[in-house]
Amino acid sequence: MAVKKKDIWPWVYITPALLILIFFLVYPVINTFYISFFGKDSKSFVGLSNYIFAFTKKLMLIAFRNNLLWLVVFTIFTVSLGLIFAVLFDRVRYEAIAKSIIFLPMAISFVGAGVIWKFVYTYRPANSPQIGILNAVLSKFPNFEPIAWLVNRITNNFALIFVGIWIWVGFCMVILSAAYKGIPKELLEAARVDGATELQVFWRITIPMMKPTIAVVATTMIINVLKVFDIVYVMTNGEFGTEVIANRMYKEMFHFHDFGRASAIAVILLVVIIPIMIINIRRFREQEAMR
Repeated sequence: MAVKKKDIWPWVYITPALLILIFFLVYPVINTFYISFFGKDSKSFVGLSNYIFAFTKKLMLIAFRNNLLWLVVFTIFTVSLGLIFAVLFDRVRYEAIAKSIIFLPMAISFVGAGVIWKFVYTYRPANSPQIGILNAVLSKFPNFEPIAWLVNRITNNFALIFVGIWIWVGFCMVILSAAYKGIPKELLEAARVDGATELQVFWRITIPMMKPTIAVVATTMIINVLKVFDIVYVMTNGEFGTEVIANRMYKEMFHFHDFGRASAIAVILLVVIIPIMIINIRRFREQEAMR
């Protein structure tokens, strides 16, 4: 059966894009998976040794623990604060200015934000001039001892996570604000007329109506936090118990030149992210089907 021209032309248009995807995405993934079974020189076959290292080495276990901490704290605070700001700022007179201030950190590179907050968290011993803004302000209170925010293992991970929240909460706010404005005002007014309090309106109408968007924003934040690197690399480089998976992968690759271990960590990170991406895609399809 002869092939019709109308069946060929679509392939003519999409073939260049497919070739680019294969060369820059598919091939690197396959090659990384292949290298993960080899040793430091990428020549000697070591089987699952690199994966055993990833799941048994103390430094890697610390990285997994910290990523889990980031996953929980970062996601909860970015999404919840973004939602709160989206609802509250919708009622103020200078909404655009207020939202611009919250969104402004997104205009700063993550490396730049790391440098800024490293100065904010700077520590000097007690009875010495505090050049870090946070310790300088807190030192004005009586009986306050300066805190080494990035060295103290109780505070350092939370200090880093706060920087991530500071950057990303504006993004969450903008997306959730658009969803909030899509809720029919008549529905909210009808609930208020029926005697519902603002808190009841928020929990029983606003949240259910925005649930698909909240889920998409949350999964996006989860994907971002699983591959967090810049903030940790700039501020602590994973020292003092702040190591994360992406930073460990970078060290194995460029500090120790162990391509096998770095590839194994990259594969693990990819495997963890794929299910979350699938969930996100499914939610997008569900939203499209509802329209």
